[in-house]
Amino acid sequence: MKASLWTQDLGKSFRLHLQGGIRIPVLEHVDFAVAPGECVALSGPSGAGKSTLMRCLYGNYGAEAGRIHLMHDGAAVELTGADARAMREIRRQTLGYVSQFLRVIPRIGALDIVAEPLIARGAAPELARTRAESLLLQLNLPRRLHHLPPATFSGGEQQRVNLARGFAPGYPILLLDEPTASLDAANREVVIALIAEAKAAGTAIIGIFHDVEVRDRVADRLFEVLPIQDAA
Repeated sequence: MKASLWTQDLGKSFRLHLQGGIRIPVLEHVDFAVAPGECVALSGPSGAGKSTLMRCLYGNYGAEAGRIHLMHDGAAVELTGADARAMREIRRQTLGYVSQFLRVIPRIGALDIVAEPLIARGAAPELARTRAESLLLQLNLPRRLHHLPPATFSGGEQQRVNLARGFAPGYPILLLDEPTASLDAANREVVIALIAEAKAAGTAIIGIFHDVEVRDRVADRLFEVLPIQDAA
């Protein structure tokens, strides 16, 4: 099966300009691929570079070496060479990212936050809000909170808004960074079900799961990210 996203010899390091320009290598020679309908979990010890790899895949970090490719609008696109306009379009249509933290415009209600990426893709506002409401209810966020800004929500409530926003559009590729970290057992089960539904619809998922039970239930395979030995 053809991959949805893949890397070739990917490398990334950080330079500490306040420490004499010391270069800290984090990723080297990463060859990775994920197929439609597959969930690949990044594994490895803390500090090995899992979050760095995720941020490179989303384009938040520029790759220092190698290439990142993904399928977008029926064609292979090199993410490492995409300009800002192309990246905005890729993120709107193809590549979703659920981080651990909710970053949104203040004073916007939870329902509109979840509906926004659907409307950006051309969905009618009423249909987008219906989809948003359904997901928020599925994630056990009560209706009385739907029109309130999430800034005052608990961490778990904010994470549920973040999850609803990430799953709502049905992206072909979805990155999940510890999606169940702040959730109780009932909502973890909901997230597991959402991942299963997305996989069945053909979404390629890449995730970091510190909850081993959740990881083992959703991941089709593991991709090990190991620390570079001479990086210490």
